[in-house]
Amino acid sequence: MPECNTMDDVRRNIDRLDHAIVSLIAERATYVRKAAQLKMSREQIVDRARIEEVVAKVRARAQETDLDADLAEQTYRRLIELFIKYEEHEFSRFHAA
Repeated sequence: MPECNTMDDVRRNIDRLDHAIVSLIAERATYVRKAAQLKMSREQIVDRARIEEVVAKVRARAQETDLDADLAEQTYRRLIELFIKYEEHEFSRFHAA
């Protein structure tokens, strides 16, 4: 982690991370879009077992990196919630009658 001695240093590093995070979210969206295309029914969009599997992995990774696991879980649950809405939208687009 880069050393930060001023608020400008902190903000510059947060901006750097935000840039990377947005790129990763965009990449994740491409896979969610592909999933919407591959799924044959709307009922397949929400997979509770898969959600819990992802959350468990996130919590484990958070603990490995000294991140508060509850913060990581809450962040991911919200991310998943938003991506479910995105996938529903994309599913409707791909499977329009």
